[in-house]
Amino acid sequence: MLTTDELTTIPLFSTLGPAQLADIARGAADIHAGAGEYVVHEGDEPALFIVLAGKIEVTKRVDGIERKIGERQPGKLLGEVPLIYGTQFQGGGRAAEPSRLLRLDARQYYAIAAISPDVARKMGELARERIGGLQGIAASARRAQVTLLGQRWDTACLALRRFLASNQIIFDGFTPDSPELKDHWLGPLPAADALPALQWPDGTTLTRPEPREIARRLGLQTAAKSTQYDTIIIGGGPAGLAAAVYGASEGLRTVVIEREAPGGQAGTSSRIENYLGFPSGISGDELASRALRQATRLGAEVLITRHIARIDPLARTVHLDNDDTLAARTIIVATGVSWRRVDIEGFDRLVGKGIYYGAARSEAAGMQGLDIHLIGAGNSAGQAAMFFANFARTVTLVVRGDAVEKSMSQYLVDQIRTRSNIRTALQSEVKATYGDDHLTGIDIADRGTGETRHEASGGLFVFIGADAETGWLPAEIARDARGYVLTGEDIVRAGRWAESRDPYLLETSVPGIFACGDVRLSPVKRVAAAVGEGSMAIAFVHQFLARQAAPPR
Repeated sequence: MLTTDELTTIPLFSTLGPAQLADIARGAADIHAGAGEYVVHEGDEPALFIVLAGKIEVTKRVDGIERKIGERQPGKLLGEVPLIYGTQFQGGGRAAEPSRLLRLDARQYYAIAAISPDVARKMGELARERIGGLQGIAASARRAQVTLLGQRWDTACLALRRFLASNQIIFDGFTPDSPELKDHWLGPLPAADALPALQWPDGTTLTRPEPREIARRLGLQTAAKSTQYDTIIIGGGPAGLAAAVYGASEGLRTVVIEREAPGGQAGTSSRIENYLGFPSGISGDELASRALRQATRLGAEVLITRHIARIDPLARTVHLDNDDTLAARTIIVATGVSWRRVDIEGFDRLVGKGIYYGAARSEAAGMQGLDIHLIGAGNSAGQAAMFFANFARTVTLVVRGDAVEKSMSQYLVDQIRTRSNIRTALQSEVKATYGDDHLTGIDIADRGTGETRHEASGGLFVFIGADAETGWLPAEIARDARGYVLTGEDIVRAGRWAESRDPYLLETSVPGIFACGDVRLSPVKRVAAAVGEGSMAIAFVHQFLARQAAPPR
């Protein structure tokens, strides 16, 4: 418990009287942190911390990497910038050794500052000093973690770009004829048949690298730390990451297995504006990045670039590529869905060369000044249209129906109407695509008149719905004709439930194996719904484990 005698040794409080110090002692939190424990995280709400003992390291994520940007010794403050400038914490605070801190929330601090102008003056002076250092970090040149060299329309190079971007890796990308390349590449250039290539700042170069090799070199986790878990989550989209956050926070040994990168299909959304708690919207990759940091901070493991070879439903074991086997008390399937493929003349030949399923933010720069087209009328297509309109000369939504309002949220419809370079081609469909080494044009058929017109196109993005790719699941896990996993009452109606008890809402036909998010048969396909189901799945995991542990009646 804090005492007034301790408070008198703090320089900030040197001008306060006994009564004011007593108020602080009664209202302040007395925090004890072990080595490595965070007392505050980047993005937290304003508060004032004063180090009483030990040492606090100030950290900040810069280009996706957490850096130490300062430290606080006993008597020093942390939180002056958020309080004075009315912002969230611009960095985190981590105990470098066992430490003790005083914490005042914003309301308590402002009450003190109101009656003691000297405290407010000292805080203001320190905040101005600190903000200068933060501005210096913000203004410093961003250093790429890797340099990517490859041909612009090479599908292997495109795959690497997407992998790096979706895993929040900062990279510089160049083609062999880029005039800036000589200033960024160390040593001789790889041969044309060895591209794409990646180079690290120390000159280490990989030619035609595999994602897992890249992940290892970048320090991303690709191997499990154990072979036994309370729950194994298959899929790192919003549902899987939500399950990881709640599972790890509630003490379950939790691991997520993701074949590409955390975020799933939602990670490619340029802007999600109807997700609770983000009034200005948030990009899919930023939402995924925050969820990933939260899950790992709470103790969940997240493995990337790992594929599932098979699941043994009775033993509840997951067999990975490279013959790795993980055992679990429960399994959660959260693999989401994949964009539905289309059958258009010349389409497959140009996929990755101007034609894309979905849209990653990293592709926007390549659309600068071009006329591009999007197939679809759902929210994903609308969000992409708004985002690409900031780069492309024109964006055309190609829609089979007679109105976008039938499938797109009204807020997006209203926003699209305000953009002069977005147009909508209703009752239309793409019939053919053209180009040699990359897309140059498309044919669009008007379903009302039967006429077909040719339009130049520098990019064609497909958002026409999705399918569940669950053919790899064992036959014991029931699915519908389209591959969506049956859960809860749907299993009972299908005659696939053999237990004496009712299945839990998100439980599959195999007890102890659950499904959540878009992979589950459900009419609701929203990021918020996936996150909710991920958290619900952990609640059912607890119920299942409690039932398993209970003695037979």
